[in-house]
Amino acid sequence: MPNIVVLVKQVPDTYSERRLASADHTLDRASADAVLDEINERAVEEALQIKERDGGEVTVLTAGPERATDAIRKALSMGADKAVHVSDEALHGADIIQTAKVLAKAVGTVEGGYDLIIAGNESTDGVGGAVPAMLAELLGVPQLTHARKVEVAGGTVKVERETDTGRQFLEASLPAVISVGEKINEPRYPSFKGIMAAKKKPVSTVTVADLGIDASEVGLANAATTVLSSAPKPPRQAGQRITDEGDGGTKAAEYLIAEKLI
Repeated sequence: MPNIVVLVKQVPDTYSERRLASADHTLDRASADAVLDEINERAVEEALQIKERDGGEVTVLTAGPERATDAIRKALSMGADKAVHVSDEALHGADIIQTAKVLAKAVGTVEGGYDLIIAGNESTDGVGGAVPAMLAELLGVPQLTHARKVEVAGGTVKVERETDTGRQFLEASLPAVISVGEKINEPRYPSFKGIMAAKKKPVSTVTVADLGIDASEVGLANAATTVLSSAPKPPRQAGQRITDEGDGGTKAAEYLIAEKLI
């Protein structure tokens, strides 16, 4: 019966206007509606399917501001058993290296330990795609990335990965870290019963100090990269309309040639 930890993240809704804060050029999360990242829903779904087949327990883990509890509750309402929330202002502006180190420490606080860690391939806000691999390296366990099928049995995890040139089949001993892609499954909708039950499920909130990390080691001031300036995307300009007076095809071709499109 595997104990599974699922990494989840609250991100700005892709249908909301997303922008950087003018003060420090970090993502202005307060300006947009926040949701549980869709790829994380698929990661939670995969963990729940494994639990339904083989038993075990599913813990969701996130590092984010206080409002990230909404994303946690969404995962719990889907069926996860409990959660760990790393919430600390010191993490504002943390890069992916810092994030991976914090998550590696936080995994160690999960009661009962872990056999399998499941993550999405990449988040829709940062799109770094490196945290699962970094986490596996820090924990010293195998990584199986870009999974579209997962099977856990006999102390091993098997993954089918789809590439541009075909399929790959990977296998590793547990514990391990896997990341999943969009084709892995279709996440379930939380039921009313699940939503009500989520309110009573335990959520452990910890700070970086609780994890044995000094606040001076994380955050924007200690990030490996810095955004020096940013500007809003310019508004879209009206296109050029061509009136066909018998020579529409010629005019269209001339326009495309002038734009170096043909």
